[in-house]
Amino acid sequence: MFFKTDHTYTVESVTSGHPDKVCDQISDTILDACLTEDSTSRVAVETFGGHHLLVIGGEITSTARPNYEAIGRKVYKDIGYTDELKVIVNVAEQSPDISQGVDTGGAGDQGIMYGYATNETKEYLPWALVKVHELTRGLERLRRNGTLPFLMPDGKSQISMLEGKVSAVLVSTQHKAEVSQEEIKAGLVKHLIGPVIGDLSGVEILVNPTGKFVIGGFDGDTGLTGRKIMVDTYGGLAPNGGGAFSGKDTTKVDRSAAYMCRFVAKNLVANGYAKECIVSVSYAIGRAEPLMIEAINEEGKSMADLVKKNFDFRPKAMIERLDLRKPMFRETAAYGHFGREGLPWEEIIKI
Repeated sequence: MFFKTDHTYTVESVTSGHPDKVCDQISDTILDACLTEDSTSRVAVETFGGHHLLVIGGEITSTARPNYEAIGRKVYKDIGYTDELKVIVNVAEQSPDISQGVDTGGAGDQGIMYGYATNETKEYLPWALVKVHELTRGLERLRRNGTLPFLMPDGKSQISMLEGKVSAVLVSTQHKAEVSQEEIKAGLVKHLIGPVIGDLSGVEILVNPTGKFVIGGFDGDTGLTGRKIMVDTYGGLAPNGGGAFSGKDTTKVDRSAAYMCRFVAKNLVANGYAKECIVSVSYAIGRAEPLMIEAINEEGKSMADLVKKNFDFRPKAMIERLDLRKPMFRETAAYGHFGREGLPWEEIIKI
């Protein structure tokens, strides 16, 4: 119904050191810091970084008073970067025009959100999407544990599928200047690509196709919160409402409703109501009741009545059901928000 595993498609992931993901992690660490002190914090914080400059801006209404600059610098260093940054902070409070609707339980914005699940893997995600995140996680692991000491924080991966089989694997990784591309490729095939993908016969393997990737992170490109929404969700294999997640508290339905849609889709599949499922919902700003709720299985049949009977998509209800006022969002800001153990929207329940 949605995508066929025997068709051609490609999925992508990026490392935690990718400049956009650096910004996502700073924004979500600020969110967590606010929620730690004040669980009712309203947060919409954006981060921009590039060429020794970090800008933190947005709207925060909270009794918490975290040190935004210190958080930004610490996250940057923790990821593995050592260069110094000039930091500019420009944070205001949430507009009262928005808060008057949110205070009464309404949605923090209008929009359309989607959730997806498939029985293809134990993660209830497409196999290639699970594996492409394994590749970038593996890059970080091999860098941090010293197995491949030439690795640096920035990196990307792609997997292309053709008729249900892997046709190409692409890994681009920042590296130290003194290492050869031959050594990089040999190390990655042995310690990363082979273990993750398995049989590589007939698979085109591309490693740093420009021939060099020494300059990375904010030195190589600018970064911005919310610019990797396909990496964060379903790799382009399912619809995306367009709203980013990181830096937003869960009164923003861009985030909470997307999590709820995933929760519902996963449980419809896990409970045998579908092999593959898309759930969608839409909101008007300031209004609690959704404008639309739909769920479609792989045969194109609607399961909306089942969803409406078992799940409440009003913003406060979603926050309570998924316990979304806890400071847990930094860990979601790299390697995808779905298919990971321990997150409340990944819990399987009985319907």
